[in-house]
Amino acid sequence: MPPAYVKPYVKRQKNDATDAEAICEAVGRANMRFVPTKTPEQQSGLVLHRTRHLFIRQQTSVINAIRAHCAEFGIVAPVGRCGVEELLCGIANEKRVPELARACLLALGAQLRRIKEQILEFDRMITAWHRGCETSRRLDEIPGVGPALATAVVASIADPRAFRSGRDFSAWIGLVPKQSSSGGKPKLGSISKQGDRYLRGLFTAGALAVIRYAKIRGTGHRPWLTALLARRPIKVAAIALANKIARMVWAMMARGERYREPVALVAY
Repeated sequence: MPPAYVKPYVKRQKNDATDAEAICEAVGRANMRFVPTKTPEQQSGLVLHRTRHLFIRQQTSVINAIRAHCAEFGIVAPVGRCGVEELLCGIANEKRVPELARACLLALGAQLRRIKEQILEFDRMITAWHRGCETSRRLDEIPGVGPALATAVVASIADPRAFRSGRDFSAWIGLVPKQSSSGGKPKLGSISKQGDRYLRGLFTAGALAVIRYAKIRGTGHRPWLTALLARRPIKVAAIALANKIARMVWAMMARGERYREPVALVAY
């Protein structure tokens, strides 16, 4: 059971006896939700994704450190990965940087290269796992879903039928509006951002990729998305599209189906 669902049953002070009583009270509820047990293969996939995500954060941290240290000596490069490479290439012959600082920056550059090599190795491992998983290959057919998102979903969802519908799955990720209704008057706000932040970020990134591709292909490529972009900002449309992609992912996993291209897109 999620700890957040047990917390309301804890009476006053928190101790082992009170926690055990709350767990016994919560487990007997008819509408209580439980977390299905994952297989060792799924746990391994989650470890792979979390380790890769950790290395990506470390890569960003090292890049920011290199830029900040160089800026202290008045050396600034363009934004992006190429800019960092320019900084590292010019450090060895830069007279404005003292010898001690140069040694530290070269060490950071070597660390950055090792991190990048490890991230590429993780990407190859994810691709290999994706090719060996039939469900992941089916999910990859959905526009906006790549090997990273497909394998992350397969590793995270032990039983897709644990969700009653695609909306429940999308709500679990945190892509549905947050409700603050009272007195019979519904009031919807921004998305709840509850659930798995990593999955939510991958779904949003995939939706943004679909939006960029739709803009290149023209307005006739995706009529629903084109109409949405005409009346909503890009990021709002991306969240709505991510919600839609999440529902399609759940439907394909729960029913064992393949992706079917809409008739309007096939004709186009």
